[in-house]
Amino acid sequence: MSVLLAARGASRTFGVRRVLEPCDIELQAGELVGLVGPNGAGKSTLLSILAGALDPTEGHVERGVRTGWAPQRPALYGRLTPRENIALFARLDGLPVPAELGLRLPDTPAATHSVGMRQRLNLALAFLGDPEVLLLDEPSASLDHEQRELLWERVAALLGAGGAVCFATQHADEVGRADRTIELREGRLVDGG
Repeated sequence: MSVLLAARGASRTFGVRRVLEPCDIELQAGELVGLVGPNGAGKSTLLSILAGALDPTEGHVERGVRTGWAPQRPALYGRLTPRENIALFARLDGLPVPAELGLRLPDTPAATHSVGMRQRLNLALAFLGDPEVLLLDEPSASLDHEQRELLWERVAALLGAGGAVCFATQHADEVGRADRTIELREGRLVDGG
């Protein structure tokens, strides 16, 4: 298996508080990795570093493929419609704007949508440009059963095409889907990596 993304000694400090101890993690082609731990363990910080949204204080990330990221709090513009959000993010990444979204979301500003609908848009943004690596922070927390199943179908397709997915979750049934589990506690890798 080939390594698609790797953290080497990556850590993060905010002020004088270290929230993520140095860690080494590799995501390999075809692998679904579950990231678990209690609230405040450092899962979101680690995913943000892997995605390139947050710089590590120490260490580095080796990222040689297109990476999609869905943060826990949707990163979108509330004044824009779903179509406008997707067009904006596609252009910012130098990607073609998809002709068909397949989201079935109202053509109204995203801020007027339910939490679940905003999460669907957040996930659509993560899948823009057919990433080889997908990083998902609590991706199904606000999705209904049907949307959760659609998400995992898309994840399975990405894995089948040789991609890798790392996701943080608090749901035991989702942890069971993972090929491998990484546990964080108080900013330290307890298991996996």
